[in-house]
Amino acid sequence: MARIWIFGNDVNTDQIVPGRYAPYMLKNEADLRKYPFVEARPDFAPNVEPGDLIVAGPNFGCGSSREYAPQALKMVGVGAIIAPLFARIFFRNALNLGIPCFTADLTKIVRDGQRVEFNVEEGLLLTEEGERIELPAPPTFMREVWSAGGIVPFYRTYGRFPGEA
Repeated sequence: MARIWIFGNDVNTDQIVPGRYAPYMLKNEADLRKYPFVEARPDFAPNVEPGDLIVAGPNFGCGSSREYAPQALKMVGVGAIIAPLFARIFFRNALNLGIPCFTADLTKIVRDGQRVEFNVEEGLLLTEEGERIELPAPPTFMREVWSAGGIVPFYRTYGRFPGEA
């Protein structure tokens, strides 16, 4: 079962990974696991488990286009990010890395720490209480990229970009 991590509105890339940690990350990419939300929510990095879900308010990933912000979330195994609106560059970086991003507002429907079963292919959450939450279906090409693990693995596997014949 995945754990829900609730975040507020306007979560920016400097909150995800503060810029001052960039020199450490450039030396060793594995260190990225230490830094997601290191200051904004210090309990996140040491406790997040692969498959856990981030649920946030609108404008997730705003701020500078730091690629290491979504990369850090991938390194800790975030299963998906669910928010009503994403910053465009963050959204594209997440897609390129194979991080599923669903556009929906669940901040008042689920709670922090809640356990859910999550089926990314169906965009379906099942809560411990038996509630069924269906997320809006993303385009097929996005699901293909997620399934492949990102845009580069997709291209290496299929020899084309998503949507090309």
